[in-house]
Amino acid sequence: MKKSLEWRNINTMNTQILGLLKIAVANKASDIHLMESSIPKLRVNGELIEATNYPMESPEVNREMIMSLMSEEQKNKFIESKDLDFSVTIEGARFRVNMFWQRGEIQCSLRVVPSEIPGFADLNLPSMLKTFCDLKQGFVLITGPTGQGKSTTVASILNEINSSRALHLVTIEDPVEYVIKPIKSIVSQREVGYDTVSFSKALRACLRQDPNVVFVGEMRDLETIQSAITIAETGHLVFSTLHTNSASQTIDRIVDVFPEGAKEQIRVQLASVITAVVSQRLVPTVDGKRVPAFEILTATSAVKNSIREGKSFMIDNIIQTSADVGMVTLEASLGQLVLKGLITEEVAMNYSLRPADLQSKLRSLKNV
Repeated sequence: MKKSLEWRNINTMNTQILGLLKIAVANKASDIHLMESSIPKLRVNGELIEATNYPMESPEVNREMIMSLMSEEQKNKFIESKDLDFSVTIEGARFRVNMFWQRGEIQCSLRVVPSEIPGFADLNLPSMLKTFCDLKQGFVLITGPTGQGKSTTVASILNEINSSRALHLVTIEDPVEYVIKPIKSIVSQREVGYDTVSFSKALRACLRQDPNVVFVGEMRDLETIQSAITIAETGHLVFSTLHTNSASQTIDRIVDVFPEGAKEQIRVQLASVITAVVSQRLVPTVDGKRVPAFEILTATSAVKNSIREGKSFMIDNIIQTSADVGMVTLEASLGQLVLKGLITEEVAMNYSLRPADLQSKLRSLKNV
């Protein structure tokens, strides 16, 4: 049977958008997809679900409805650039929006951002991540495919710092997702395109703003990566995200951005500042929800040497043999979720990067 969500009949264009966003929030959807010629779809617990009984209008009317999410200035930017990232807040609910064209039609993807930042316990984050909140300097990367909760994990870490330490937190995002309300810390959240021209320009200015902690929403290019590493080198605590599948792939992605003549130097710089790489997945649970599984790399001397010498292929093995210092393989994390009865073995195998290792891990856990 096709899964669907009931659409409540609403008369006008603006209330249609408002009604759909309310439905998304009420059903704990993570994303909303709006299209000119199709029924809107919501992503709930990782699955796309139609908003049935939606009053399907003509593509022209639907285009007008989608465009109503933007201000006149944003519309002009979108028409010129063909893509646009921004955020909207409606009745206390916040959404990260990406507007784009496909085959001559406008399409829109909205990410639902909860108004309250979840805590460590709410997100089932491992205790190792809480130690990052006590760091004075370093470079921590939260990685994983899109839609796997990276931004939420970082927001939870930053809010924990905000709650426990009197520091200056600077975030540079495109757009700002979670709004962090100052508690003990000063919080400066800068949105690319609104508060600053670009990531790289904001990062260059950042050092004059007396920051203690800097969050770079995403490291997209060489200049941004180089700036983030430089800020970490100058004694600050830097967090950022990357769309990579594992710790070793993360190191390779950073190094590969640089031209051949600069790779050796960036390996040395990266090895000197890297503190941890956390790769996460949101895995379907037996009760239809999702729970995170993690790979955690911490920067031991062996890890730093591997990065410096260009031997990132050794990182997987280092993680497997370093559980005593807090490192965790994705397979070990998935195995623990199976052992706790939160996910099935089949699901664990589907999300594993090394299924043979997972099978071995599951056998050893069952024999304990």
